[in-house]
Amino acid sequence: MRRIAFAFAIALMAATTFAASITFEDLAAIKRIGAPHLSPDGKWIAYDMSTIDLAANARRSGVYLMPSVGGTGKLISDGTKQDEGPVWSPDGKTIAWVSNRDGSTKQVYLYDVASGKSRKLTNLRNGAGSVKWAPDGKALVLVSDVYPDCGVAPDCEKSTAEALEKQPTKARVINSLLFRHWNTWREATRTHIIYYPLAGEPRDLTPGAFDAPPFSIGGGDEFDISPDGRELVYARDTETRPELSTNSDLFLVPVAGGGAKRITTRTGADTAPSYSPDGKYIAWRSQARAGYESDLWELWLYERATGTTRRLAADFPNWIQSATWGPNSRSIFITAPEKGDNVIYEITLDGAARKLSNDGSAGHIEVSPDGQTLYLDWSSLDRPADIYTLRRGGTLNRLTAHNDALLGKLDLGETSDVYWTGADGAQIQSHFIKPPSFDPSKKYPAIVLIHGGPQGAWSDSWSYRWNPQMFAARGYVVIAPNPRGSSGFGQKFVEEISRDWAGKVYVDLMNGVTWLSNLPYVDPGRLGAAGGSYGGYMVNWILGHSDRFKALVSHAGVYNLESMYGVTEELWFPEWEFGGNPWDNPELFQKWSPHRFAKNFNTPTLVVHGELDFRVPIGEGIQLFTTLQRRGVPSRLLYFPDEGHWVLKPQNSKLWHEQVLGWFDQYLK
Repeated sequence: MRRIAFAFAIALMAATTFAASITFEDLAAIKRIGAPHLSPDGKWIAYDMSTIDLAANARRSGVYLMPSVGGTGKLISDGTKQDEGPVWSPDGKTIAWVSNRDGSTKQVYLYDVASGKSRKLTNLRNGAGSVKWAPDGKALVLVSDVYPDCGVAPDCEKSTAEALEKQPTKARVINSLLFRHWNTWREATRTHIIYYPLAGEPRDLTPGAFDAPPFSIGGGDEFDISPDGRELVYARDTETRPELSTNSDLFLVPVAGGGAKRITTRTGADTAPSYSPDGKYIAWRSQARAGYESDLWELWLYERATGTTRRLAADFPNWIQSATWGPNSRSIFITAPEKGDNVIYEITLDGAARKLSNDGSAGHIEVSPDGQTLYLDWSSLDRPADIYTLRRGGTLNRLTAHNDALLGKLDLGETSDVYWTGADGAQIQSHFIKPPSFDPSKKYPAIVLIHGGPQGAWSDSWSYRWNPQMFAARGYVVIAPNPRGSSGFGQKFVEEISRDWAGKVYVDLMNGVTWLSNLPYVDPGRLGAAGGSYGGYMVNWILGHSDRFKALVSHAGVYNLESMYGVTEELWFPEWEFGGNPWDNPELFQKWSPHRFAKNFNTPTLVVHGELDFRVPIGEGIQLFTTLQRRGVPSRLLYFPDEGHWVLKPQNSKLWHEQVLGWFDQYLK
C-alpha cells in the first residue's frame, strides 16, 4: 500500500510544473481529516476535518457530510471554531456533535439532515464530550465534569462554583497524591456519564467521588449503551491509590437508575467496553497486571446471560488497539500494531484471527450494514489521513480528496522498511526516509529519531509533531527505529526494555547508527539524533556514552531518575520500570540515570521542555540545560510556558520546527 500511495503522489507531482519540499507552512495547511461515521442505512458518512489558522494561532474544525461511495464533502456545521465528533441518531435523521462556537466549553449541537438546520442542545457548566445516542433516539449519553455532590443540578453547580471562586486565596491544601495529571491540576470536579434526554432533565448515571469514565489519553470509548437502551456499561478506576495502579474495572448500571454492578475483577486495566449488536455480549480491552501501563492489551468477552468471561484469540501476540463489532455479532474487527504498521484483523467468537490489511496505519473502523465493507481513516509516512473503504479480500479505496491539490505540489521523500541486527541477534525494524529528489552520488547528513513510551512504536503513519518528512525535506536521510520496547513485535520484545532502559535498546539503536553510517550516500561525520519523552531520555543517555553525533535534541527527556520519581504523577510508571522506589531499590535508578554521566557531555544539545508537563516535569529539562551550560557544551533551552508533554499550539509548533531543524542545520550542514 505504501508503494501504491507513493506512486500516486509521484503521478500527482508529474502533472504539475514544479514540486517543492514540504515546509512547516505546508504541514500546517494540510487538512486533518477525522474518523468516518457511517449512517445507519450505510449511505452517508459524517466526519470532522480540522484546519490550522496560523495567523490566529488557532485550530478550527467543521463537520462534513458525503455519500459513502465518495464525493465532495459538504460542510454542515458552523466551522468557525471547533465542531467535531459527529454521531448519527439511530433513525439516521439527526447528527449530533460537540462545538465550542458559543463559548469556552464544548456543548452538543443537533443537525436535522432533512432541513439542514442545527440547534444547540446542552448547556452544561463544564461542557460535554464523548457523545453517544440512546437506541430509541430520544436521549444522548455523554461525558461531563461535575461536582460530585451536585451532579447536573444547575443551582448546586452554580453555588459551588461561586463559593470556590470567592475563596480569599488560590493556595491548595493537598492530602493525597495524583493531585495533578499530565498538564492540569486535579480540581473539585469529577468526570461522570450523563443521560441527557432531548426533552426533559439530565441525570448523572455514575454519581460518586470518582471519575467514571477514568482519565485516558485517547478517551471517548470508555462506556456503551445496550441495544435495548436499558443498561450502561462503563469503566472506572477501582483503586484507593490511583497514583500507584493502572487498575480499572467495568460496571453495569440501569439507565433508569439503580446500583452499579462490577463485572470484571482482573488487577489490570479493563476498558473500552462495547455491546454486540444482538445484545448478548460485551467486548472490551484488558490488561492482566496493575501498575504496568504497557502490559499486553487483550480482547475479552462477557456473556450477559451467564455472567461468564473469556479471552478471545489468546495467541494473538500484539496489542489490541481498538475493537469494533461486526453487524452479525459473530466477529470483531480490531486494529493492532504490527512491525511498524497499524493493521486490521477480524477475530471471530471462536478466536480465529484473519488479517485484512498490511502497510500503513488504520484508525477508527466502521462496518457497513451487510458486514462486507469497512470504512476507516488511514495514513502513511508519505500520505496524510484520508477516509477509505476496505472490502473483504480487497484493497483500500480512497474516498476523500481534500489535500490532493496541496500534495500534488510537494515532493515528499521516499519511504521504506529496513532491518538490522540488534542485541542478542534480534532483527530491528526501522522506517527509512530519503530526502526528496534523492541523488545516490551525494553524501547526506542523517538523523536518528527515537520514539517515546518507552513502550510504543514509530508507525507508518502521518504525524504533525514528529514527522520524518519534515527532516527529510531539509536534506537529511532519516531513520525512525523500533528497538526493544516497541509494540508490534510481540509482548516479549515490548517487555525487554523494562528495568533495562539503556541496555539492549541502546545496542539496538547504536547498531542502527552503524548500519546508517555504512550507507555509501551517508556522511558518518554529520549525524544527529532527536527524541521526546523516553526518546529524550535516550538522547540524554547518548550524551554521556557516545561521541558519534554532532548534534542532539532532547525534548521532555528524563534526566535524573531519582528527581523524576519525586515530581512525576503516575508513580506506577517508575516503580514498574525500575523495580520500586529510589530509597528501597536504588540500584536501577542510579545505574540508568543519565545525570550520573554528565562529565562525559560534549555534544551540542538543544533542550526542549514545557512548563505544564507534569509527566516529565520541567525540572528535568532545566537540570540538563544547567549541566550543559556549566560544562561549556554548546546548548540552548527552548522553553514553552503554555505547553505540556507535547507542543500543540500552532505558533509554538512553528517555533519548535524552526528551532529543532535550525539546530541540526547549524551543526550538520
